[in-house]
Amino acid sequence: MLGHPDAPHARAARAVTPSALAPNYHPLPVVLATGEGSWVTDVHGRRYLDCLAGYSALNFGHRHPALVAAAKAQLGKITLTSRAFEHELLEPFARAVTELTGTEMLLPMNTGAEAVETAVKAARKWGYDVKGVPDEAATIVVTEGAFHGRTTTVVSMSEDPQMRDGFGPYTPGFRIVPYGDADAVAAAIDETTVAVLVEPVQGESGVIVPPADYLPRLRELCSATDVLLVLDEVQSGLGRTGTTLAQDLAGVRADLTTLGKALGGGILPVSAVVGRRDVLEVFSAGTHGSTFGGNSLACAVGLAVVDLLAPGDLQARAGALGVVLRERVEVLVARGLLAGARTVGLWAGLDVEPALGLSGYQTCQRLAARGILVKETHGTTIRLSPPLNIAEADLHLALDTLTDVLHEEAVEAGRAP
Repeated sequence: MLGHPDAPHARAARAVTPSALAPNYHPLPVVLATGEGSWVTDVHGRRYLDCLAGYSALNFGHRHPALVAAAKAQLGKITLTSRAFEHELLEPFARAVTELTGTEMLLPMNTGAEAVETAVKAARKWGYDVKGVPDEAATIVVTEGAFHGRTTTVVSMSEDPQMRDGFGPYTPGFRIVPYGDADAVAAAIDETTVAVLVEPVQGESGVIVPPADYLPRLRELCSATDVLLVLDEVQSGLGRTGTTLAQDLAGVRADLTTLGKALGGGILPVSAVVGRRDVLEVFSAGTHGSTFGGNSLACAVGLAVVDLLAPGDLQARAGALGVVLRERVEVLVARGLLAGARTVGLWAGLDVEPALGLSGYQTCQRLAARGILVKETHGTTIRLSPPLNIAEADLHLALDTLTDVLHEEAVEAGRAP
């Protein structure tokens, strides 16, 4: 059970209706109170192994001591100046992140969606001022199945009816092509195209990994046509794939890269666009901004995040544990318990065999009942993205539990392997 139905908290919850909280999420019925490393505890004292890690926002686990220490130290000094004034950490933060990512310039924001919006504005401005695209005519090539956030402009890039229906009219200027198809991108580019914007790995769609030559071909194509390659690494970046950036696996460097989630260490929202100096310098005072973007507290935590990633140990660990993850889920596919599985680094999209009769949400409910937290996406697919510093024994515990849940359902469905 996820919590005793007669507990005081449960009785109080039943008595308070309706909720004051807008219903834009469908969470599992787990109410968390504390967290440490890869483990969290609910309000009833039950412990769970967190194998979602805030969709990669908690790449370093809950309350990593170095990140908490950095935040506490900065709280005793100053937290926000706004960009109306300078502060002593902003330039060091920008320099540290650009050095880590092999880029030239950084523009700080707060959320991943803000970073994507910033990249869109930068690409359009660059297209008009530098490339010479006629005013108001810029187009950006994006892909089916992408997830870049849920703001009005960002959902204009999507074909997902759940995010789009009822929220129009939509922002024009986007051409949607199939993901992983470089030829389709080439066909969509014309003289108005200022950027190609893709995820190196599509997270929300179920950890969809493109063909090995996809990103290199996009890089060549964009260079040949004077188009910016913009890679959204809000989920895939900062160690998740076993490399600092997912694009490192393909040996390419984007013109602009969006970062977020793990950049704030699970403590506060921190995001950024990093990339070419000549592109980001199209902004001038007043053309773009954010009250909280690059605030002192965010920079303190972000610098501590860079310190964790700079040695490369966490990336290497994610790569090594990713091999364990891949080998374990391949066995589940071979046994017929999973219809498919895709892994890259310490990240997996798992398709529960439909014949078992379990939706992704139901699978997550059964795992939560056994103390393992994951989350579904798109029907029968679940995602695993545990903290990069998860103990190998805990990773095996999660996979053992998943195996048990799927096997028991297979037995009930008369499909035991």
